[in-house]
Amino acid sequence: MNFNIFEQKESFGGKLLKLTHNSSVTHTTMTLNLYLPHQYFDCHTAESLPIILFLAGFGCNPNNPSEKSFIQPYANEYGFAVLMPDTSPRVKDGQYKLGDGANFYLDATQKPWDKMFNMYSYIIKDLIPNIGKSFKILDLKRMSICGHSMGGLGSLLLFLKNPNLFKCCSAFAPLTHPMVCPGENKYFKIYLGSDKLEWAKYDPCELIKAYVGPKRPILIFQGTNDKFYIGKELLPEQFLKSSKGTLLEGLVDLRLEKGYDHSYYFVSSFMSETCAFHAKYLGLA
Repeated sequence: MNFNIFEQKESFGGKLLKLTHNSSVTHTTMTLNLYLPHQYFDCHTAESLPIILFLAGFGCNPNNPSEKSFIQPYANEYGFAVLMPDTSPRVKDGQYKLGDGANFYLDATQKPWDKMFNMYSYIIKDLIPNIGKSFKILDLKRMSICGHSMGGLGSLLLFLKNPNLFKCCSAFAPLTHPMVCPGENKYFKIYLGSDKLEWAKYDPCELIKAYVGPKRPILIFQGTNDKFYIGKELLPEQFLKSSKGTLLEGLVDLRLEKGYDHSYYFVSSFMSETCAFHAKYLGLA
């Protein structure tokens, strides 16, 4: 597979590559951003680079974390790459408008969504293995995952469903229990039908109960002035409660941050702590 660079930006000493490629999973052209720190371009000291997979939220695209999270300075400080995929296939057809930027990192089973809206398999089976083939300096054995909002849901579910793939997981204001949230489970019904057993396959509060794998940490930041938190849509405390009695009990660190909202002002405020956490478990600290 070929990744086509359609734009390149100098950023904080490294480079942001804006890429496209044709996906055999979504059957569409997918966009993504890849940030490479200065270490990637140093031919004298270049070593394999760990990766943080950063998942954006509802209605977003790869430019949101690229332009607003301010993760790049820490990528250069520690020496990791940042892989930022899109949040859904982009289809120029009115019947798919509802799903634009809103695939919830699952594999749809219902028509007409099932052909293209398969972000779970896209990331695991298509993007990750192929980006490693095209950028061989990237170390797929040292990879962690992070996400914001719907991307926080994605980071949790991808981490829990693939216990040997990621060294650690973090999330900003994640949707943790979509099965019980009316605003989100309507999408689960659209993509997965009415069978709640199918919904449970992508619900972090259900997945953590059945987790079997290494004891690896999860860090969650949640703003107390987040309207979705106040409206009891995100339910991070429920995720913490669900971890009790599991292999990950005691490894979920939930940090409630007073006064912060749901925006990237919140995300960027805790990027330093987030990257220090990832660097530790990627073997960089």
